[in-house]
Amino acid sequence: MNAQTPARTIRSVCPHDCPSVCALDVDLNADGTVGRVRGAKDDPYTAGVICEKVARYAERIHHPERLLHPMRRVGPKGAGQWQRISWDEALDEIARRFLAIEEEHGPESVWPYFYAGTMGHVHRDGIERLRAMRGYSHQYDTICVGLSWPGYIAGTGLLGGVNPEQMAESDCVVIWGTNAVHTQVNVMTHAMRARKTRGARIVVIDIYRNATMQQADMGLVLRPGTDGALAVATMHVLLRDGLADREYMSKFTDFSPEFESHLQTRTPQWASEITGLSVAEIEAFAHLIGKTERTFFRLGYGFSRQRNGATAVHAALCIPAMTGAWQYRGGGAFHSNSGTWGLDKSRLEGTHLQKGTPRLLDMSEIGPILTGDAKALQGGKPVHAMVVQNTNPAVVAPEQALVRKGLMREDLFLVVHEQFMTETAELADIVLPATMFLEHNDYYTRGGHTRVLFGPAVMPAPGEARSNHDVINAIALRLGGDDPSFRATDIEVVADTFAHSGFPSLDEVTATGYVDRERPDDVARFANGFAWPDGRYRFSPDWQELARKKGYRWSCDPSDMPRFADHWAINEQTDETHPFKLATSPARAFLNSSFNQTAGSLKREGEPSVFIHPIDAARLGISDGDGVIVGNQRGTVELTARIHEGLATGVLIAEGLHRNKAHRGGRGINMLTSAEPAPPFGGAAFHDAAVWIRKAA
Repeated sequence: MNAQTPARTIRSVCPHDCPSVCALDVDLNADGTVGRVRGAKDDPYTAGVICEKVARYAERIHHPERLLHPMRRVGPKGAGQWQRISWDEALDEIARRFLAIEEEHGPESVWPYFYAGTMGHVHRDGIERLRAMRGYSHQYDTICVGLSWPGYIAGTGLLGGVNPEQMAESDCVVIWGTNAVHTQVNVMTHAMRARKTRGARIVVIDIYRNATMQQADMGLVLRPGTDGALAVATMHVLLRDGLADREYMSKFTDFSPEFESHLQTRTPQWASEITGLSVAEIEAFAHLIGKTERTFFRLGYGFSRQRNGATAVHAALCIPAMTGAWQYRGGGAFHSNSGTWGLDKSRLEGTHLQKGTPRLLDMSEIGPILTGDAKALQGGKPVHAMVVQNTNPAVVAPEQALVRKGLMREDLFLVVHEQFMTETAELADIVLPATMFLEHNDYYTRGGHTRVLFGPAVMPAPGEARSNHDVINAIALRLGGDDPSFRATDIEVVADTFAHSGFPSLDEVTATGYVDRERPDDVARFANGFAWPDGRYRFSPDWQELARKKGYRWSCDPSDMPRFADHWAINEQTDETHPFKLATSPARAFLNSSFNQTAGSLKREGEPSVFIHPIDAARLGISDGDGVIVGNQRGTVELTARIHEGLATGVLIAEGLHRNKAHRGGRGINMLTSAEPAPPFGGAAFHDAAVWIRKAA
């Protein structure tokens, strides 16, 4: 009733790390504040629907705890003692310290570190210009897609698939390994359309009965890390019961007698012992998709976050290749369109400025790297300086104890450019205030759909906040950079990138808000063959060819990789001391560590908690609401127990990345996750930790 009448409504884009990257209609009030934020109804994928956290964006952009001024640490690291300084003082000190560290230790001792706190390319990837110009250590981006993308490309040869709007034309939608209600609500929009208009069945495959599975016609609750076993057993049934499309496979895949022989041993009985599903459940799933031509597989990221995640993604993707679902509109599979944009970002990222051939440091190994692990450092010198944008490694990176220990080093000069005083910023030497998406210009790609979207600056930044782009340019200029890219504005970089990518002009894009990069339907469905040179889908991946094609770095012996699609039993094993498997699943009201400071999200999520099966809880004397301690060789975390019948015994689920300080003891859930690079090419196995649990004293 007290809402202001908006002065105007503008078109923008949600900037957060989500495949949907929703087109937004944002009300701007006469006093300059943000009013209602809602999904754009005329965007065919967003379709008027956004998640609840972004709908409350006014809470975030006008939050009283936003950083407004540059600050210098004046006490011990982490003590919270700060001195306000000017931008010139901050930038001069950064340049002076970086140059001194380069002189003493070499340029590779400086490591710019970032990720997808914004999905806008100008303000996310511009940090690469600074890295290239000075020859600083490179970053191997493994923390999110390092397992799922190789697993998908291993089959199709390209990171792309059927337009996800075609879920609405399906007769069966399989949502595998993603809690879409929490993480990409628009998937549910199109799946529900299929149910309403076509009577489609919705199948959800996950490791607990979550909000998405509650809306399913068929829900399959697996033990963590066993998706590959379900996939190959499903293919066994398809072949056994005459439901495989052999004609399609002979034309478009590498299906062979050897692969068929391999699958003969992968029976439902075999898979039942591994997955915890019944034989009847496995056979019912196989028969449903085998008898439904228009089956759409929406493969998520969640089930890839295991040591065997890449092979699990590949195995699941094999199912529509066996049924021939790719032949039909509303059939086939989709994970991400991130391999289809055709963008020329060379100027944005400064590839023409590259100095030398610096080492490539794995971002998921930030803890081992900062604590001197020789292997993680690639045999090189320690890191002595970092500038961090768009990520909060003190909360989101694995092996949190090592991450914090490394960030606390007195000989590490740490610059953090942030919107809030995150737990990473608390450990910095210099903290710089950053803008939010309505306060700068950028373009955004949506891995979950087909459009490149433009988001304009529509309001001034608060206090002295500056954009990522402006800060990187200012540091580079003080370090001696003279390339024109360091003097370009963000809107000029957008226009230049569009021009060199063969996109419409910025004026044209501004008028519509987007560039549609949808590929022709027959191309998206690989109707004329897949993206490997022989045009065939690969049930037997050539991982070495994939590594060469994409420039991936091996994290295992190539000969260890399974020859065919399979369940690969390499995950962290439970034992007498660590009898439970823990997964750190996403919360509905947080996005990684974003939104974990806003009032609405905190109210929705409550205190940090862990789901435990009632049988396990009774055996351990744990009641709902009890304080518990979960631990392993990497550390311990204090949580509140929540009894949940919708998961297997021996499994624990902790939803969301709460602030470390929200936990009793101040240690967050990533104390327990491993930074060891998962096969074949690295990646963080966030949902693959063996732990113990006990009632707190």
